[in-house]
Amino acid sequence: QVQLVESGGGSVQAGGSLRLSCTASESTYSNYCMGWFRQAPGKEREGVASIDSDGRTTSADSTKGRFTITRDKAKNILYLEMNSLKPEDTALYYCKAVLRSDCSHRTILLPNAYANRGQGIQVTVSS
Repeated sequence: QVQLVESGGGSVQAGGSLRLSCTASESTYSNYCMGWFRQAPGKEREGVASIDSDGRTTSADSTKGRFTITRDKAKNILYLEMNSLKPEDTALYYCKAVLRSDCSHRTILLPNAYANRGQGIQVTVSS
């Protein structure tokens, strides 16, 4: 199975920035809906941002204006640029590839037989 590997997480103070990367082992997902979701302890999963194969993006209200999702198809890498980080952004972040036409930060959380996700990476924001 094609692997998705996240990197770039870590600890940062409030107001700081991080860039997450998600590298696919193959180019299989170039036509997939790609996205990021997160899960904090005791909270439900939250779709953060998505990008379709044509580069159209959606993002959660909680991250709009602060987080930017991009993808480099040639390198098979998905990015999440996170700025103005807040303590409430602390969570385990996952990248996900989903084969579906209605691509959004909400639909990437829906059950799908053609989906794959990375192992997750921790982002911790201190006040």
